[in-house]
Amino acid sequence: MYEPILKTYYRDTIVPALIKDRGYKNRHQVPAIEKVVINSGMNASIDKAGITDTVQDITNIAGQRPILTKARKSISNFKLRQGMPIGAKVTLRGAAMYDFLHRLIAIALPAIRDFRGVSNKLDGNGNYTIGIGDHTIFPEISVDNVKRVMGMDITIVTTTNDDDVARELLKHFGMPFRRSESAAPAEVASA
Repeated sequence: MYEPILKTYYRDTIVPALIKDRGYKNRHQVPAIEKVVINSGMNASIDKAGITDTVQDITNIAGQRPILTKARKSISNFKLRQGMPIGAKVTLRGAAMYDFLHRLIAIALPAIRDFRGVSNKLDGNGNYTIGIGDHTIFPEISVDNVKRVMGMDITIVTTTNDDDVARELLKHFGMPFRRSESAAPAEVASA
């Protein structure tokens, strides 16, 4: 039976490390990643071909078909009518989640030009969101076939409510957090 590399790494390496570092009594107290949500907004004036392209690109990236989010009410200033598609989102759990996280951390994020790490700020509830401005960083997307560049939000939901514990969990998974400004060398900070 197939088990993702990241899931095996979590079970065999991260759980024992967190039990040792945090003093948990058993494996069930150790926080875990519950789900990953990928969300992409669309312009209200986008045509049906653009909606199809967006759905296809997210399907290629996530390995699972997204659902379309629709406008709840009409807003004339934005030329938006109730029921118009305004975005697409997909929720990943289990093996698909671990596979996506592995591709995100090991392949996609390092492919960003001048990449210096991601922000280390969480939402206060132990969840982490990354904004991606260009979806072509994922290897599943062929740059030659892209008609429009699409941005997306990737939210990683953990089972803990403590930001410090969640940040430590994500560091163990290999999330490339940016070094804080206070940790910069003195000569660089004074220049």
